[in-house]
Amino acid sequence: MPMDSPEKIHNAIHAARMYYYQNKTTEAIAREMYISRSSVSRLIAFARDRGFVTIRIIDVDDQASELAKAIYAKYHQIKKIHIVPVSQMLGESEWLEAVAQYTANYLNTIFDSNMILGVAWGATINAISRFLTPKATHNSHIVQLNGAGNTRSMGIEYASEIIMRFGHAYQASVELFPVPTFFDYSSTKESLWKERSIKRILELQEASDLLLHSIGAVSSGVPSHVYSGGFLETKDYQELRRLNIAGDIATVFFRQDGSFDNIPLNLRASGPNLNLIKQKRALCVVSGLGKTAGLHAALLGGLIKELIVDEPTARMLVNEYISTRKESYFNE
Repeated sequence: MPMDSPEKIHNAIHAARMYYYQNKTTEAIAREMYISRSSVSRLIAFARDRGFVTIRIIDVDDQASELAKAIYAKYHQIKKIHIVPVSQMLGESEWLEAVAQYTANYLNTIFDSNMILGVAWGATINAISRFLTPKATHNSHIVQLNGAGNTRSMGIEYASEIIMRFGHAYQASVELFPVPTFFDYSSTKESLWKERSIKRILELQEASDLLLHSIGAVSSGVPSHVYSGGFLETKDYQELRRLNIAGDIATVFFRQDGSFDNIPLNLRASGPNLNLIKQKRALCVVSGLGKTAGLHAALLGGLIKELIVDEPTARMLVNEYISTRKESYFNE
């Protein structure tokens, strides 16, 4: 058969199509084409050499770098960004798994002995807690940042399990916060906050060296637990819509411009004043396109100084809120 005969070209393209498009092995292709495996390998190599096959490597690290540059340029108060590369083809649950595993590994490099870690429970933090790897520390503490109780449950089973995983991983003492997520009356919260047992936990929160939290969103691929777990009533959702609420941090709400003052529901929330988030070293972990609006608002309000985010969510943030180009900032 001549070197570049039409039949050889046809066979080479046919073999390459099965190999690259259909992910068939050379053995399976050989059986289908009634030739040897070595002949299949030669046909595929011939297809590459003649330019019938082009292999494109998407440098996700380079893309992540460009996305990070755009985010730094837009939101000047952010100090550090970690963009976790994931495939756009995977679902948001898989994105969250990748981000959670990255965060768990990163925590081991920044949390150490004689430190206090404040943790805001939720779906994202729950995912992170399942990837924690043991690290021996001494005189370290894990403190819960917001209560988990509602009218159906005190939330101890859910929140305490998350917080305890951090304590076990770091051999740290654990301080749970057994109060409602939202009080019925702000006066009840004010009274309880004067109790010495509660004040001790609040003082630990204030003394935290590192805070770990996510951003809650009403609509996201992996629903935020506060919105799916029966913590809010119909009148609460009506209030959130009326006030243009973009999301929450530790069940404390902020508006689309990132402001959080004079929000009535926050007076009944057990989470910390968001000024604490702004003052401390706080690690915000976000995964899922439904959280992009809340992420943008929190960045506008200076509520995030260090961010871990999956690459598709970072791309949407840039496309929707930063890039002025009509086409997508990145299209791969």
